[in-house]
Amino acid sequence: MREYLLTLCITAAVTYLLTGPVRKFAIVAGAMPEIRARDVHREPTPRLGGIAMFFGLCAGLLAADHLTNLGQLFERSNEPRALLSGAALIWLIGVLDDKFEIDALIKLGGQMIAAGVMVMQGLTILWLPVPGVGTVALTQWQGTLLTVALVVITINAVNFVDGLDGLAAGMVCIASAAFFMYAYRIWYSYGIEAAAPATLFAAILMGMCLGFLPHNMHPARIFMGDSGSMLIGLVLAAGAISITGQVDPDSLFGGSERSTVHQMVPVYIPLVMPLTIIAIPAADLILAIVRRTWRGQSPFAADRGHLHHRLLEIGHSHSRAVLIMYFWSALIAFGALAYSVNSASMWIVLGVVTLSTLGLVLLLLPRFTPRAPRWAEAFVPPRYRRRRTAPATAPDASTPADPESADGHRTPVAAGVSGVNGATAVGPRAHLADRSRSR
Repeated sequence: MREYLLTLCITAAVTYLLTGPVRKFAIVAGAMPEIRARDVHREPTPRLGGIAMFFGLCAGLLAADHLTNLGQLFERSNEPRALLSGAALIWLIGVLDDKFEIDALIKLGGQMIAAGVMVMQGLTILWLPVPGVGTVALTQWQGTLLTVALVVITINAVNFVDGLDGLAAGMVCIASAAFFMYAYRIWYSYGIEAAAPATLFAAILMGMCLGFLPHNMHPARIFMGDSGSMLIGLVLAAGAISITGQVDPDSLFGGSERSTVHQMVPVYIPLVMPLTIIAIPAADLILAIVRRTWRGQSPFAADRGHLHHRLLEIGHSHSRAVLIMYFWSALIAFGALAYSVNSASMWIVLGVVTLSTLGLVLLLLPRFTPRAPRWAEAFVPPRYRRRRTAPATAPDASTPADPESADGHRTPVAAGVSGVNGATAVGPRAHLADRSRSR
């Protein structure tokens, strides 16, 4: 665990420290597109944040290679090299898109090529554990097609949800945290070394997102762009592919294949868990494709119909819309994780139902602003503090109506700012009236 945490911290530190210089480079390189109709930000913001995230990925893999236990993973498995090869290719395509706005079909082809590169190096789905049937071995073509499809779907799901400040990085960080706990349990509790690559990928992905989030929270100083969103989508898919199609289900329990898979479903959830980590982005992707196709548009045509756009339209603020998306992502991912640990507990089901009800209430109260108690106001943003109204004082008889000192010199008073003896200018019209009287 300590080596995984060290890798996570190194990845986060490198990503965080490089994001500032990358922002300056993006401004100099002109990677600051004009504000489009579907954008929610009001000022041009530089992209290319994926550059810092990619070097954070490289630093995490390099650090893991030099550690005692994780270093053995690079000797036994080729999956880290496969991930780095596919990530480099998809990152390069994203950088070009952030700068030159390449065609959507070209990006789709690049995503398929990046997935194919990982398949050629061994990162592919070999079998599928199907409940009630057993372990279904896949042919080479079936495994390749399924792997490429999963990579492309995950990349575009994360790319589509990247519409608000800190949304994509935060949701992927939540998903990777749940996936890390899941993969580490499979590796540590059952002693299955085949789950170690997925655990490493999840730790590095958390570091990439945590290092970039301080620069990307609202108001964002830099966007990750397609170079970042496609990169973290590929890393997320690589971890899901590794633990779904590489870990043999028969190694968890004894007995026949059919009984083995049937018994391990509540604990292992080989198919459900990779889907839950991208449940919200995948739902947004499916809705976008159906909506655009119904209108006769291209599935890749951008619009303002995504889930986060709808939250803004019903009255939620930018920050609250992001927090609501965080909430639902965490509820689905960690709910599936808790169910995988103990499927017989009804408290887990009741907890998920209760939190789901709470989430629906938050959706129906877009203009409700919670106020922190007096003792906690120093620890929360100003918008959550209670407003203190100053008591109105009667004007003193000795105070002149005109804000002019006794010696005849005018004291400049700005609009809305207290002047001499507590007098306050009403606005620019009052200031003009004072000037006319002085004339």
